[in-house]
Order: sequence, then structure tokens, then C-alpha cells
Amino acid sequence: MTQAMKIAIVDDEQDMRQSISQWLALSGYDTETFASAEDALKVLGPEYPGIVISDIKMPGMDGMQFLKKLMGNDSALPVIMITGHGDVPMAVEAMRVGAFDFLEKPFNPDRISELAKKASALRRLVMDNRILRRELSDGGQLMKKLIGGSPVMERLREDILDLGQADGHVLIDGETGTGKTLVAHALHAVGSRAGKKFVLVSCSALEDETLIKRLFGSMQLEDGQLPAIEEARGGTLVLEDIEALSEATQARLLSVINEQGTPAETRIVGICNLQEAGRTCENALRSDLFYRLAALRIIVPPLRQRGEDILTLFTRLGDQFADDYGCDSPKVSAQEAAQLLQAPWPGNVRQLINVAERAVLQSRRGSGSIASLLMSDHEEMEPVMTTEGKPLKEYVEAFERMLIDNTMRRHKGSIASVMDELCLPRRTLNEKMAKYGLQRSDYLK
Repeated sequence: MTQAMKIAIVDDEQDMRQSISQWLALSGYDTETFASAEDALKVLGPEYPGIVISDIKMPGMDGMQFLKKLMGNDSALPVIMITGHGDVPMAVEAMRVGAFDFLEKPFNPDRISELAKKASALRRLVMDNRILRRELSDGGQLMKKLIGGSPVMERLREDILDLGQADGHVLIDGETGTGKTLVAHALHAVGSRAGKKFVLVSCSALEDETLIKRLFGSMQLEDGQLPAIEEARGGTLVLEDIEALSEATQARLLSVINEQGTPAETRIVGICNLQEAGRTCENALRSDLFYRLAALRIIVPPLRQRGEDILTLFTRLGDQFADDYGCDSPKVSAQEAAQLLQAPWPGNVRQLINVAERAVLQSRRGSGSIASLLMSDHEEMEPVMTTEGKPLKEYVEAFERMLIDNTMRRHKGSIASVMDELCLPRRTLNEKMAKYGLQRSDYLK
């Protein structure tokens, strides 16, 4: 479940701060109170996971001084100011300094709840965006998102680390839904350009004339945005659906690449989406542009080639969606595990995400099956879908690994609880965990 936002209530009047705290606590907020601005500043850092409600008139540091301190630490922190009658000009000045809003005493409790809800929603958005930006600049975090122990995923991570250290242009190829844009982010984040600009342009989303202007315009665009080549200078420019570029745009891009020389001032990463359409990037792009980009090439594997990674991903996604929807993760039977492993997954990871979410929703209702979800995506499929014949032993081992992994995570690494639920002696559990590369330390929280 989403954690409740905090609300710091700062007021020198005990009755006022307690009444506000009690009212907002009833609305589900995690409140904390402070008798002075000085006390509050010991707690309210730049990453405070909530909002602030403060009186303006307080002894010592008053509300305006307090607000300026808070804005200096974190200008995106929502601060609601409380003012007495006659102090409205001061409250207006507080808004100019950066306050979210103000309340004039006496105020309706419903009004403070309404403001707290709006301010908390804004704060949550800011915090989520900060986490996302950190993840997109943190190579380690991004590499962790490339989940899986299959040989093809091990090789993909090695390719990203190797090419991330190189400085040439890159072509990322693979079927739709395999995570090519995530790979582009990781490639940027693990290299020497990690602290520089990362600019993403979808070539299929814009008309050719608009796209040329977005990429190469010689001056600021109408909205004040720099052309992408300039905006990404010193960093990485990612061109999604590069196969959608017209001949003229391809020629212009090649000219820019040739003018940059070596090392490239701006690294170009092209993302191609043609494998599943029976065409290739090589015949979609002019040959000289293709070979300039494909000198460094990453091919992202389709989900059907990733073996038991499919079960690992499905389990992680199921847990995430179950947490979002406030319910238990769906149980996966041996037959369903086999069906997940055998499905052709034409939509790749994107399709798996969709199936995992729907599995959680139907499990919450107490109906449906994973097989029915796979069938609904591909009505022509038989109940058990096969793409590559595998020995029964492989399916059994994949299911066994998933079962132990799920149980270990549910019991947070408690060996005794896992032994009890799975009816396994300690030695057998240890042997199987070693066999499947599972370590108890990974489950401790």
C-alpha cells in the first residue's frame, strides 16, 4: 500500500497544533507536531516526505523566517501558512516567497483537509520524480531493473557495461516491448556521460518537418527549447523508432555525425523496432548511417528466450501490483508456471506486465486463471502453448526455484518458516537454494 504522507504541524499554541493533528490523523495522515520553528528545522530536511503547516506569528523565529529557511532547503516543499485576522498582507507575502497556500483563523477543518490533500499530492509527485531522476542517473539501480539470471540477460548486462565505457554511437535493436529504452538509459548511466544530459526523441511521434526542427533547428524553438542536438551536447541523444526517419532526415543526421568527429561531442543512440515486422534496421536505414551506428550494437533478447526469468519477472511484478492494489499476490500452480514458460510472448516484457496486473486483479476477485489471461491475449492458442520444446526436468526446476524464491520473500528469509510451509528438511532446502543460486541474505529486511 502507498505510505501515508507526513504532515509537520508547527505552532506555539499547544491546543491549536493538537487539534489540527488530531483532525488530519483521522484523515489518514501521519502527523508530527513542533512547538517552535527551531525544533521543526531539526527534522525538516530537503527530502522530508510530506508537507508543513505553520503558524505565521510565533515567538523566536516567526513563520516568515521559517518559510524562507524551508524554501532555502527545498523550494518544492509545500508549506501551508496559518494567519490571524489582519495578517492577510503577510500571508500574501508568504505566497510570494513560496508558500503553497494560507488559512485565515478561524478556519473550517474541512478546508485544511482539502489543502493538505492537494499539497500532499503535489509533494508525492515531486518525490516520485526525484526518485525517478536518481534511478535514471544511477547505473547500479538501472542495471538492477534488468532482472534475470539467464545467459542472454547476463550477456546483455555485460554488453551495456562494455559499451557504456566506449564513446561511439550505438544501435539498440530488438522486438517491441523488450525494454530497449531502459537499456538506453542504463547505457548512459554507466558511462562517462552519466552526469550529462540525456535527451529522448520519438521519431515516429512527429511529422517529418516538425522532427527536423526538433532535432536540428538552428535556434531556440518557439517554446524556448533547444534543438535536441544542442540540448544533448556533451551527453546522449536517444532516437526512438529511428527506422521512422525519412531519407532526408537520415542524411541530415549522418552529416551531423560526420561533423562531430571522434570522440563524438554528442553520443547518438538509435533504437530500432523492426525485428518482429519481418524487416531489419539494416534495410530500413541508409547503409552509411546504419554502419556508423551499428559499429556498437546491442540486441535486446525477446522474453521467450529468457527461460525462468519469466517466472522471476512475473513474481516481482505480481508482488508490486498486489502492493498497489492492497491484496495478496496470486498463487502460481505448476501448470500455470509451465504455461508462462511456454507462452510465445509476442509483446515481450510489456505484455508480461499487463498479464501480471490482470492476474492480481482477478485474484483479488477470486476468479480466473493465468491460462485464461494468456488465451485472451492470443485466442488462437491451445491451453498449453509451446514455442520451444524443453525437457520436463527444466520446467520442474523452474517452478521449484520460483516456489522457494516466493516463499523465502514472503517469510523474509526465515528458514524455519520456509521449511515448515514447503515441508522440506533443512539440508534439502539448503541444497536446493545453492542449486538455484538463492541466498538467504537477499531476503532479509
